Amino acid sequence: MTEADEKKGKELALLVYVLQAVGFVIGLTWIVGVIINYVKRDDVRGTWIESHFDWQIKTFWIGLAGWIVGVSTVWILIGWLILLAVTVWGIYRVVKGWLALNDGKPAGTGLV
Repeated sequence: MTEADEKKGKELALLVYVLQAVGFVIGLTWIVGVIINYVKRDDVRGTWIESHFDWQIKTFWIGLAGWIVGVSTVWILIGWLILLAVTVWGIYRVVKGWLALNDGKPAGTGLV
């Protein structure tokens, strides 16, 4: 991977983190972000940036599953706690990944 390719991959990962952050207000940007991850995943395969794409994809799917469970159980009140937990977890994942990307490090592990 050339330096230009790495820079482009890093910019795409940053764009997805921005889309995920905006997604807490405008949910559809999460979908745009995960589509970018899947379409451009092969471009970053085998690099440290691939860990960010994997991190972002995992954040999307686990967050979506948690959101579905939360919304479907809101009527018994536990859903509100699930939605709160999923939101806090999602914010943690976006911030942790974004900071690692900014430092030039692979996305870490932790909290799934």
